[in-house]
Amino acid sequence: MKIEENAIVGLTYELKVTNEAADSLPFSVEVRDQDDPFYFLYGDSGLPKTFEEKLENKVKGDNFNFTLTVEEAYGKPDDDLIVSVPKAQFNKEQGFEEEMLQEGNFLPLIDEDGYPMQAKVVKDLGEEVLLDFNHPLTGMNLHFDGEVFAIREATEQEKEEGFKVT
Repeated sequence: MKIEENAIVGLTYELKVTNEAADSLPFSVEVRDQDDPFYFLYGDSGLPKTFEEKLENKVKGDNFNFTLTVEEAYGKPDDDLIVSVPKAQFNKEQGFEEEMLQEGNFLPLIDEDGYPMQAKVVKDLGEEVLLDFNHPLTGMNLHFDGEVFAIREATEQEKEEGFKVT
């Protein structure tokens, strides 16, 4: 089977990132091996479109090595996604501990539709905290080097309800 619409794809890879500076050296941020492959539903993954396009028609065992530019990946940071939020919204009753609000931490959140999301704590402003809701890889070139680990046809339920990227 080849990678195409409605296929569940499993990958092993190393992801390195660089910023837009010409002298930026690749920095490894994620390794997914055979003990923990990355799975997604091709064509409905929420991943950058170019990422999927670079894998199209590959088969199990194929190697891949490609780079997504900032524009092909998650784009440039959006200043509108950096907001101040009252600290009072992050209390123990909601499962938050004070140390979770330290600069650089990622907060696990849920949007108004019940979908998980995260925000990076940028700065403690006293009664408020400055949060960045941009994707963590925004502003980065993504360098993938890996192998197609598994491919299978998605079930009807996975096609209808979606498949959780893992």
